[in-house]
Amino acid sequence: MPDCTCPEATPGAPPWQATLRLRFDDDAGTTRLTRREHRGPLRVQKALYPEGPRHCHVIVVHPPGGVVGGDRLELDLEAGAATRVLATTPGAAKWYRANGRLSMQDVRLRVGAGAALEWLPQETIFYDDADVLLEHEVDLAPDARYIGSEILCFGRRASGEHFRRGRVRQRTRIRLDGRPVWWEQGTLHGGDAMRSPLGLNGHSVCATLLAVGKPLPPAMLDALRAADPALALSQVRKVFVARHLGDDSEAARACLLRVWQALRPHLLDVPARVPRIWQT
Repeated sequence: MPDCTCPEATPGAPPWQATLRLRFDDDAGTTRLTRREHRGPLRVQKALYPEGPRHCHVIVVHPPGGVVGGDRLELDLEAGAATRVLATTPGAAKWYRANGRLSMQDVRLRVGAGAALEWLPQETIFYDDADVLLEHEVDLAPDARYIGSEILCFGRRASGEHFRRGRVRQRTRIRLDGRPVWWEQGTLHGGDAMRSPLGLNGHSVCATLLAVGKPLPPAMLDALRAADPALALSQVRKVFVARHLGDDSEAARACLLRVWQALRPHLLDVPARVPRIWQT
């Protein structure tokens, strides 16, 4: 989501309540954006086809550029049967100080029979004293495929800023054919809790990539581990997980990019063509 130079809410300004609903359907081999509804400052401008008509790319834009206390963002995206959708954002999302109010993001993704969805937003930066709740829910048809990633940055180390106070709560649920295959929740507090081995062990950046579909063969897992020994990888039935812990958002991005470039051809049977917006 786009940058913003002002990290404070306007005094007395009401919070933003923004909702975006998207649906994609297959039209004789072309994935079309058939429903686009928005309320408040959350939208996509147009459907893009850098990989041809079957693969539709959309860029989710939050025009204010940052989220302040009391704001709530809701994204509901449905990929109909046989579609191919990649959704990303134009830049880092910034969550500013709470000012006594909770900020929320609720992402709900549904993927139909034979469809594939990639949810690949760019970095999320939490400013000191942010109070954030992130909900992420994915429902997959039995033969649907999914790749999702996140890069969470606590404070801005390059600017000498740390996440000394605040709270970030996350809940992630993935269901395949109605059955839970992934459930994760946690709370990270600023300050000393960030230095705990049960927190981030003193680090300020954590990144995760989750994929559901055809399991990776052992040889591919071994190759990924050899390329980056610090990367934590696991394959549990149809769920693949990659995790990175560090202090540099660019290093985290490069790490997940390498994983995605290896994973996408295996899972979706197409090359890993990097979206142009990631390079601007």
